[in-house]
Amino acid sequence: MPNIKIFAGNSHPELAQRIAQRLGTEPSKVVLKKFANQETCVEIGESVRGEDVYILQSGCGEVNDHLMEMLIMIHACKIASAERVTAVIPCYPYARQDKKDKSRAPISAKLVANMLSVAGADHIITMDLHASQIQGFFDIPVDNLYAEPAVLKWIKENIENWRECVIVSPDAGGAKRVVSIADRLNVNFALIHKERAVANEVQRMTLVGDVDNRIAIIVDDLADTCGTVVKAAEKLKEAGAKAVFAVMTHGVFSGPALERVMGSCIEAIVVSNTIPQHEKIARCPKIQVIDVSSIIGEAIRRTHNGESISYLLKNIPL
Repeated sequence: MPNIKIFAGNSHPELAQRIAQRLGTEPSKVVLKKFANQETCVEIGESVRGEDVYILQSGCGEVNDHLMEMLIMIHACKIASAERVTAVIPCYPYARQDKKDKSRAPISAKLVANMLSVAGADHIITMDLHASQIQGFFDIPVDNLYAEPAVLKWIKENIENWRECVIVSPDAGGAKRVVSIADRLNVNFALIHKERAVANEVQRMTLVGDVDNRIAIIVDDLADTCGTVVKAAEKLKEAGAKAVFAVMTHGVFSGPALERVMGSCIEAIVVSNTIPQHEKIARCPKIQVIDVSSIIGEAIRRTHNGESISYLLKNIPL
């Protein structure tokens, strides 16, 4: 595509390659390295003057290093006279720190938004934000894409009796997401209410809804330590579910997550490739991956051509 440059950070070069391939181009040249004192060094390897620049970096792995890398790349392109710089962030870093849930807590998601704006980003493309309100932290346009169309496709293609399944939210916060998927499949939904004593540890769970003799599909935006999803699966099995699947947009899988999933009653845990999964799949065969590069690639193409991206919120591009 003319006048378009796609730069990839170190977080997920494979996804950048897939997106560039869809757009009929190659990722642009950039050298990313560290000085001896661990400062990040970025060298943009080709002219970006007057170009429409897209910088892809996901909030995974060494999150702080990758965030700093992206900020420096945005700044480097901006002062090299790029026409527009779009940060493509499939998994938004610090998305769970989006409110003051206790005294003196930071709102780090807002801080990240400020940093991106100050670095010089003109536009943000992201996917399945933990809380949609994060879009309001920015004074620049934010396109929050949904993995929902890809999830619906996976359910229809991989679960035989999907018309008899129940879509389950593992917490009250994900109710809206689950209702949307259940409505589009025309099936029932259920909700699990959880109480936490401390962060990342669930104390008690209550199931609201009927899953007896049905296939339960747990849907959420993020699989981190997987404590919640494994406990939710146990609760659903106790309530008489025939089989339990889990579908998450971002598969972080930190700490004991993979061991928990392997030892659980979950048949398969399905995640998108917003975060690289090759190493995790080798350790946990229950993980299956949905490719969302076509959705992100099409969003970039439509943004570049000044077209609407509303179509992508409900459909998978061909």
